[in-house]
Order: sequence, then structure tokens, then C-alpha cells
Amino acid sequence: MNNVVEEIADLRRQINDHDYRYYVLNAPIVADVEYDTLLKRLRDLEAGHPHLITPDSPTQRVSGQPAEGFAEYIHKRPMLSLDNSYSIDDLRGWAKRCEKLAGGRYFDYVAELKIDGLSISLIYENGVLAQGVTRGDGVRGEAVTQNVRTIRSIPLRVKEEGEQEKTNEWEQKQCSLFENEAAAESSREIEVRGEVYLPHESFQQMNRERTDQGQPPYANPRNAASGTMRQLDPNIVAERKLDIFCYQLFFAGNEAFPTHAESLQWMERAGFKVNPHRRICQTIDELIAFCNEWETKRNELNYETDGIVIKVNQTAVREEIGATSKSPRWAIAYKFPARQISTKLIDVIYQVGRTGAITPVAVFEPVLLAGTTVVRASLHNADEIRRLGVRLNDYVFIEKSGEIIPQVVQVITERRTGEEQEIVFPTHCPECQTELIKPEGEAVTRCPKFDCPAKVRERILYFASRRAMRIEGLGEALVQQLTTPRPRRDKKSDLLPSDEGEQEGILPPLVQDVTDLYHLAEKRGELIELERMGEKSADKLLEQIETSKQAGLARLLHGLDIRHVGERTAQVLANYFGSIDKLAAASVEELSNVYEIGTIMAVAIREWFDTERHQHLIARLKKAGVQMEITRAEGEAQTPRIFEGKQFVLTGTLPTMKRDDAKAFIEARGGRVNSSVSKKTDFVVAGEEAGSKLARAQELGIPVLDEPRLLALGQATS
Repeated sequence: MNNVVEEIADLRRQINDHDYRYYVLNAPIVADVEYDTLLKRLRDLEAGHPHLITPDSPTQRVSGQPAEGFAEYIHKRPMLSLDNSYSIDDLRGWAKRCEKLAGGRYFDYVAELKIDGLSISLIYENGVLAQGVTRGDGVRGEAVTQNVRTIRSIPLRVKEEGEQEKTNEWEQKQCSLFENEAAAESSREIEVRGEVYLPHESFQQMNRERTDQGQPPYANPRNAASGTMRQLDPNIVAERKLDIFCYQLFFAGNEAFPTHAESLQWMERAGFKVNPHRRICQTIDELIAFCNEWETKRNELNYETDGIVIKVNQTAVREEIGATSKSPRWAIAYKFPARQISTKLIDVIYQVGRTGAITPVAVFEPVLLAGTTVVRASLHNADEIRRLGVRLNDYVFIEKSGEIIPQVVQVITERRTGEEQEIVFPTHCPECQTELIKPEGEAVTRCPKFDCPAKVRERILYFASRRAMRIEGLGEALVQQLTTPRPRRDKKSDLLPSDEGEQEGILPPLVQDVTDLYHLAEKRGELIELERMGEKSADKLLEQIETSKQAGLARLLHGLDIRHVGERTAQVLANYFGSIDKLAAASVEELSNVYEIGTIMAVAIREWFDTERHQHLIARLKKAGVQMEITRAEGEAQTPRIFEGKQFVLTGTLPTMKRDDAKAFIEARGGRVNSSVSKKTDFVVAGEEAGSKLARAQELGIPVLDEPRLLALGQATS
């Protein structure tokens, strides 16, 4: 038995080494047939000794049955997005802001290619890949571990000491994963973040196969990679040959090294694929030179890159510079200038949003732009059509804003032939034929009819969305069917009682507002008869609808689409009032006194609850069993909000609390944490190496708290 164990271990070591050389270094040292022989021998041994199979074995990259769905995963550190810069002037402005926020501390930059793919978090426990998670909305992602394991350039096990190549004495002392007890402790959980992408050859091969099978080709590699990662069958994912470049490293939830460059070096030694086209730059001029160099050279690459990611190198300075709720201030994406192309505008269609806004959409002769086939672009509103002077049959220049959203930028008047026609903006809703209105002072034309079919559809989609009630499976196609009148069946068993005045031979829609979703179980038979539904799909949908009743007060308020009430405001209202009844009874003055709720927002909330149809909607939702009081799961309401209206700034290293923990402590008590000190700051919480923020607080006379005083203040009336 010992011989078998040793042979299996040796085979795994050899195969992992060959995978690394082939998929990461692109420098194989054995022929394919030799590699296949090693893998076959390992499979045979494991088949004879199944108790010796481990999750990090090379034979386990593709295993198991197709998934029924992906579990939600909450990131321990949010996967923030990056702010974009589209000009050299913007880049210089960002660098100056970093210098100012750093308070005179030295730092340099790391510039890396921005890979056009999808972000993934890889979580290793005791050196073994345990989870692969999509970015999602930055806070919540989907666990796609089985699919991640099929990507050959992702190691299933982190290289241990002795396997890593060490290039100098400093690296031997500082960068070995299992060098000492502290490193071993942090290695129990390692998070590596990267960008999964599809190489050009794989993309072209995939589209050839799809075309041969009569399927539409993918528009670009990014969409193909994203669609592939969400396949439920890992065998399909394995066939598509995704790849990855890794760009960020955490040990036990913390930055791994004093500089970003060291993290990239460590990942390379530990077996991860890191993009080789990167540079440490001392000045902004060096950064600009790197950006200009790759704007031209990017066409030589075997993958899509749409810009350069620039980061402050020193992690301590990053902490000083800080971040917003969405983006780090110490990093920016310089996007390469948009590529323009000309095409012909052949039609304009009009879409109706959930608020009734009418959006004109230009339809073009299909054209390839920055890797995507473009056929449509928003014209925004009637004023924009007039500003552009665009007509039907005009040739126009289109470009992609940030290489993502196509837009019309110019009419090519020199190509006019006299066949062009003026675009006449509609006077009546294209969905319900109601006369349109344009409120004074607004650029948007709207349909005022509350039950316009298009507005009903959009409200239901918004209510069911992931940021609101999270009713999975309730997509556009199904909502279209649920909200469309149906022909009456001939069989008596299919007849339903007719409402007075109902059109002969036509049944009303199954869903006419969001409250009808919670009565679909009573119409299960009719639901099953919908196109592409069936019993299993219907029951899954009904289960999702039932589960959504417990989504929580904040999600409900967001889903109700109260004007000016977004996700953050919905959470503030839920935390403050605790129930929808208390919120509905609040006056404009009471609402205005809530931190972050201004007068305009307070008036809009009061008007919403004063509307009779909204009162009826709340009553029906309540009768259906929808949770309308804050729950323990929503958490913040369980803590007295003694910091309500107070603004804090954190600086330096606290003795026992991590910065995220201190922020959560403050926010749970109603306070807000900002990244910079101003006259509006109420308290600065300072630890060791507090830096310029502490000096600024002392200059302005702002109270400074250490960790014990913060805890005491936060628990004074708890």
C-alpha cells in the first residue's frame, strides 16, 4: 500500500508540474502522449484505491453531475469595481488626488493590462482550492467551484515551500508560504482574485462549433467567457478552454505583503498565472508611457484588453488614501480611446420604462465595433435627437463609451442622398396609446398611465430582481407571458369565470401587479400551461415566490419602487422605522429628520404612501404573508443607533479591530464612515501610524478617539 500511496503522490506532483509549465509558463517539457500516459496511470490507481482520491488530484478537475444552480456566496472583502479614466488629463488628476490623500508619504505605482473577462475569487483552505466565486454585485457572488476547477491554469493546490522557486535571500526569508507559524496561520485561508478570459483561438473555435450546430455565435470573448462560467455542466466548461490572470492576494482576509508587486511575485512562485506585461512606475509620466505603448501593442495579444489598471503599490499608503463604497481611490482603470465606426441608421423604436419614460433606440445595419456586433444604441430622448440632427437613413459614427455601451456621436452629413427622413417623436405611448406628457423642466417624455402594460412588466421585473425580492427564474420572457391576456380554451375544464365586461374569448393576464405573484399558486394549472414552463419549472418558481415573502423589509421597500428610494435608502428606512406601518405613518417632518433622508425624498415617500392604490397594494402584500417588519437577519435594528447622524473617519492601525470591523461597528449604530477628514467630520478614530488624517483632525479641532474610547462610546447606551 505504501508503494501505491507514494506512486500516486509522485504522479500528482509530476502532472501538476507539467500543467504549470504548459498552461502558465507555456513551456512544456514532455510530449502530449507522455502526459496522457501519466494521467491514465493516475486514474487507474485511483480507480483501484478510491479512498486515496483527494479534491486536489489532477483527475478531479472535471467531476460530478451538472449543477441545478449556483449557491450564493458573500465575499468577506467586497470585490469593488474600479473608476475609469478616459484621458491622460484624467489620469494626471487621479495621480494628484492620490498624492494629496497620501499626505506626503512616498509611493510608486504598478501598471497592469486590464483583461476583458469576468472577475473570480479563488479561496484556498490549507493550501487546497475550496471555493471559486464570481464577483456578482461585489458583495454577493455565485459559487462556481466545479467550473473553476476545469481551468487548467488555476492550481488545485498552492505550491508549498520547496516547490517554489526563490530568486534571492530576501524572498527566501519573506515570501515562503509555510516559512513560519504566522505564515502557516495565514495560509489556512488564502484568497486569490483574478480575471477569467477566453483566448482568441478558443473563442473562434467555440463560434465555429456553434455555427456548425445552427446556434448563434457569441458576440465577443467577454460574453462568451461569462456565459461559459455560468454553465451548469462543468464538462461543457472544460471543453471551452478558459484561462485566467491573477491580480490580487489576501492572507486570512488581509493584504498579503507591504507592496502589490510582492503579492504578484508571490503568486507567480506559488503556481498562479500572473500577466507578465506589468511595470512598476515611479512617476505619472512613466505610467502614461506604458499606457501609450500598450494602446498599440494590444493588437498583438491572444486575448482582449481594454485598458491599463493602475494601482498604488504600497498597501499602507492605500489604507491612507481609502475607498468609496464602490471603488478604491488608490486604483483606476485607464481605458483605451473608444474605437469609432460608421453605419446606417435604418429605424428608431421606442421603449417604455417602469416609470413611463419613453426611450428612443436607434437600429443600425449590423457592424462590428471593438469586438461586438452592434445593432442598437440609445438615443436617450427627443432633445438628444434634435441635438444630433439625426434622421432615418443617415450614416452616423458610433463608438463605445468605455468600450461597453454603444452611442451615436456624429451624423455624417456628407453622405446624405436626399432619402433621409425626419424622426418624428411619438405623441402617444407605443404600448397603450395613452397621450404622452413631458413634465416641465424634464428632458424625458413619459406615459402617465399607471397600468400601461410595459410599465407593469418593468415594475414586476424590478420587484423580482436580485437587489429587491430576489425571485429567481422570473425573467423577461416569463413576465411577458404572465402579463399578457390569454385566449379562452375550448374545454370546459379550462374555462375561468369572466369578469364583468371581459372581452369575449379572452382571459385576463395571470399577473396584473406584483401582488398577483403571491396568488399564482392558486393558478398552478394555468401556470404549467405557459410556454416552456411545465410542472417542475412552475413548482420551482412558486417556491421562489414563497421564499421571497421573507426577503426582509429593506428589500421590500426597494422593490416597491418608491421614487428616490434606492437600495441604500431602503436599508436606512428599514433600520430606522422597523416596520412598514411605522414608515407609512411618518410625516414629512419625521422623515426629513432621518439621517440621509432629505426633504425632496421625504415628500416623495409621503406621497407614495398617501396614494390609495399603494395602500391597497401594501394591504394585499400583507394579507399574502409578505414580511413587513425588520427581521433579526437584517441585524442593524437590533443595535441602538446612538451614532445616528455622526460622521467618522478611520486612520492608522487599531490594536485589536480590523478596519472593516471598526466600520461595521460604527455603521451598525447608525454612523457613517468617510475616507477623508472635513469640517463635517464628528470623530476621527486613530490607531498607530495615523498619518495626515490625524493631523488634519487636530488642525480642525475634531475629537479623536482611540479604540477603547470608540468601544466605550458605542456601548454607552446599548
